[in-house]
Amino acid sequence: MPTSRIWGRSLVGFVAVGALMGSACSPAQSAKSTSADTSAKSIATTLQQTMDGLKFQEVLDTAPVTTSAQARTLKANSVDKDAQTPKQRARLLAAAADAQPISQQPQIDATVIELDKHNRPVSSGTVLMSPQYPHGKVVSVDKNFHTSDVRWRQWDDSGWYTNHAQGTIDIVPGRENASTDFMLPYPASVLKLMINFGVLRLVDKGVIKLDDTYSYQPTATSSLCGGATSNTIRQYVDDSLTWSSNPASCALLKMLWDHNAVDDLNQTFQDLGLETMQVKGTNPANGGHWSNPVTMSSLDTAKLLTLINGAPGKVWTAPNGKAVTRDVLSKSSREFFKKELGDQGFNDVLSTTDWCGADYPAPGIPQVTPQRWIAADGTVTVDGDAYAHDVRPCNAKAEVTFAHKTGLVSNSGGDAGIVRNLPGKNGRNYIVAIFSNLGNQYVDPNRPPTAPGAHPVAYTEKYAQLGLAIDKYEAAKHGR
Repeated sequence: MPTSRIWGRSLVGFVAVGALMGSACSPAQSAKSTSADTSAKSIATTLQQTMDGLKFQEVLDTAPVTTSAQARTLKANSVDKDAQTPKQRARLLAAAADAQPISQQPQIDATVIELDKHNRPVSSGTVLMSPQYPHGKVVSVDKNFHTSDVRWRQWDDSGWYTNHAQGTIDIVPGRENASTDFMLPYPASVLKLMINFGVLRLVDKGVIKLDDTYSYQPTATSSLCGGATSNTIRQYVDDSLTWSSNPASCALLKMLWDHNAVDDLNQTFQDLGLETMQVKGTNPANGGHWSNPVTMSSLDTAKLLTLINGAPGKVWTAPNGKAVTRDVLSKSSREFFKKELGDQGFNDVLSTTDWCGADYPAPGIPQVTPQRWIAADGTVTVDGDAYAHDVRPCNAKAEVTFAHKTGLVSNSGGDAGIVRNLPGKNGRNYIVAIFSNLGNQYVDPNRPPTAPGAHPVAYTEKYAQLGLAIDKYEAAKHGR
């Protein structure tokens, strides 16, 4: 590897981790601040400095929008975006050689929630980055880890290019006077967290059982969802969460529609104070039509994962004054949900262990790769995608488990999950969630060509560098 490339990556990593470590030693807040406020400011500042230091704006765009015709095409293709075909992915890879600098600061929404040894949230930090906030803006939250100071806007594919990333459709009403105006990136397959949460709510109510067989009979065709299938609900959930099956997820969402449970799911999110989480605009006929009205913020996603993780007692108070507890799901459903997330096959965003030992992408969160995906030669293959790297050396050095869900389309990339130290490692325990418009349409200038037959690196390695920096900070903090 050329010396310049080694130095470049080391410098970025040094800036990111150095920013985090420096903030850990910042002066104490005013005595008038609550302890939660003090720690929230600390983690938020470190997150903001790290994101700014990583210079996400240095990525290249393989399909920039430069004409009104291209903008119209992009808008027309804003439905069922997870149904990207191999040919479409191949075109993006082929276009990488002629990629242009990104036209403006990327849209990034990131949250870290720190947990105590009982899994209760003790501090949080949320940072928004966009053309309006090129160095990242810290979001103020109250003691319930809630904010009323952001005007959340719905994602607009063409509007990101043509309207300076300024959204026009409000997600949460009554925020016209908020100090921050931010267009939430489309969550891509991370939205499957919401679908499966809704399914497990039906299980807890006794409406369905995990081992029931569901016959998926769509009455409208969809490239996203495919044709009729029949499987146990347990297997559909496993396929949806561990290798991100779109047909399985469509089946689960159609089942929610069959039981008139979608509106109830959206209301449950509102009752929990997770105001940006909405499953809207989908098609009852097939469970498809995933588009921009499906929304999630990183803060609300991290809070949902906090409940799934099992924080005891009152975790926060919702805006309607009601106490929110982990009992929104039963213990058995929470444990099943966490197990499925812990069996994630696509460890290639905030963590990159599927490419263990590669020169590119950079290493991310040092997690254990689940054994179910590892072949006799140590390589990982998920849904036919072969990563072609022996992951056993990384498993031997792993420091944490990472129960998470990734998402990817051309203009959306995300990862959200629960990080917990392995026995004998520094005792970090936290939730991390990130959404961005940096999907597989965007590449790093130093990304090498993909070897024949190998799974391509579909994200900027800056995600992994961010994940590693956060984890190093948490490890150092708990090692003191």
